[in-house]
Amino acid sequence: MGYRVSAVDPARTALIVVDVQNDFVAPGAPLESAAGYAMLPTLGALIDFCRKAGILVVYTAHVHRPDGSDMGRYKDLYPPIADGSALVDGTPGGDIHPAVAPAPGEIVVKKHRYSGFFGTDLEILLRGRGITTVAVTGVTTEDCVHATARDAMFRDFWTLVVADACGTYDHPDLGWGAMTADEVHRAALVVLAQSTADVVTAEQFTARVG
Repeated sequence: MGYRVSAVDPARTALIVVDVQNDFVAPGAPLESAAGYAMLPTLGALIDFCRKAGILVVYTAHVHRPDGSDMGRYKDLYPPIADGSALVDGTPGGDIHPAVAPAPGEIVVKKHRYSGFFGTDLEILLRGRGITTVAVTGVTTEDCVHATARDAMFRDFWTLVVADACGTYDHPDLGWGAMTADEVHRAALVVLAQSTADVVTAEQFTARVG
């Protein structure tokens, strides 16, 4: 099981940079992913490569309105979202980290749930540009990257996940045992590779662009 995207056509491919925002990857951030911060050089180099190769670069940003009306269950899951200390639309914490900031004219899709496709115009934007293949990067591997890749596959895009351009955080024991960030990352990639996407390294991805 699983599938391989053996050749990547730059004109029909988009790199999706999921939620690489200050509130996730900046040191000491309310929803800090140290692994997300550590992978920024790899992601930055990949973004530069894609721009030069003519691959569309699209960003997502998970944000909520200041009044909290679009939080849904996130206010129960994440205290920094519930108390307004993270991912508030229009605040610096919700901005893309400067190490991988969008170039002028690049798309930033604001979203309110894990998937970049849920309740947004991301699919319309991709279809309108003739995109048939997406490579998903960002944070966190098991949540927003996974959900976005799943939804891309559900919509019949050829989907890749760039393993070393993603990151997550340690998971505490909530009754089923704790997992380190590395363990969560690996488990998510194993599941994605079996059921959803071609999981590759940045080097493997760039080697397939032609």
